[in-house]
Order: sequence, then C-alpha cells, then structure tokens
Amino acid sequence: GVTGTFHYGLQVSIINSPAEYIQSFIRETWLKRYGSSPSAEMITLMWSLLVSIYSIGGLVGSSSAGYLSVRFGRKKAMMLANIPALLGAALMGLSQLCGSFEMIIAGRLFSGVCGGLAQNIHIMYAGECAPRNLRGLIAITASTFSAIGKFVGFALGLREVLGVEALWPILLAANAVPALVQVLTLPLFPDSPRYLLIDQKDKEGCI
Repeated sequence: GVTGTFHYGLQVSIINSPAEYIQSFIRETWLKRYGSSPSAEMITLMWSLLVSIYSIGGLVGSSSAGYLSVRFGRKKAMMLANIPALLGAALMGLSQLCGSFEMIIAGRLFSGVCGGLAQNIHIMYAGECAPRNLRGLIAITASTFSAIGKFVGFALGLREVLGVEALWPILLAANAVPALVQVLTLPLFPDSPRYLLIDQKDKEGCI
C-alpha cells in the first residue's frame, strides 16, 4: 500500500516541474490543428484544467474506496487502483508522440482516481493488518510515503534529471513505477483479517 501513497505524492508534485514545456506543447498542438495560436486565456484555461482535474479524479477515487474495499477486499481494491495509475501513465507518456494534450488531461484524471483510492484504502488495510502495538506507527506510513513521493517528484523534475524539454513525457509517466511495484508485490501479502471475518465470514482465514 505504501507504493500507492508514494504514487499520490509523486503525482502531486511532478506536474509543476515541466509546466513551461507542457504549456508550450499545448500551444504548438493547437497551432498545428487550427492554424492559429491560442490566446493566453485559452492556455491558462487548459493548464488550469490539467492541474485541477487531478483533484476531481481524487474525489471520484475517494468516493469509490469504501464500496470497492468491501466488494473486493482491501488488497484486491488496491490492486484495482493500479489500473487507472498505469492507464494514466501510458496516456501522459504517449501524449507528445500522439500530439494530444487532451491525453495529459485524461491521464491526470486517471492518476487522481488512483490517488484517491490509495490514500483511503492504504490506511484501512495497514491499520487492520498491523499488530495492535504497531497500529499507530503503521497507519502514519500513508503520510510518510506521500511526503517521500513529493520529494522524489521534485527531485526527478530537476533539469539535471528529467526536467528538460525532451524528457517531460517520461517524467509524467514515472508514476507507473510505484504502480508496477505494487502489482508485483501486493499478491504476496495477506488480505485484511477484518475483511475476512466480517465481510467474508471466513473465521479460519482471519485467524
């Protein structure tokens, strides 16, 4: 689950680094399509939509977290959260190649859905699986790894790393890495004892 919250922190901070390159990409794409440069107001509108739509996706993800965690269990729900994460990374990473800034907007929306799911389900899963004497310590890993994700996002956005014009699509697609880590490692972990006992009536599995 920490990779999900890490993804959230990474995606929150990473969009700020290539801002000028993405705005330039929007301008160039608009010019190729319509034969005229977009107004400054249109660029501002597209950029505002691109940034804010992550929060809309987060709202959708947060609203769905309760249902999915009961319907599929905490572990499977976190596995499902990787689907929008990987889809969002693919859309943003291929946006320049396809000449579509709308793909970045859609990718941010899907990433927001993943972030909303991860932030909520991680706390439930970690708290329910942790031993009683470690429950408080385990629960704060959500905020801890969100902060680490933000730090890594800012670090990757430096001009000495990926924060250059030629590499900004790779920077935007970097959130696929924590999602892939979670896909590979989460199946090795047990499901929540509380979910098994209360929702599945599986006393033996819970024990």
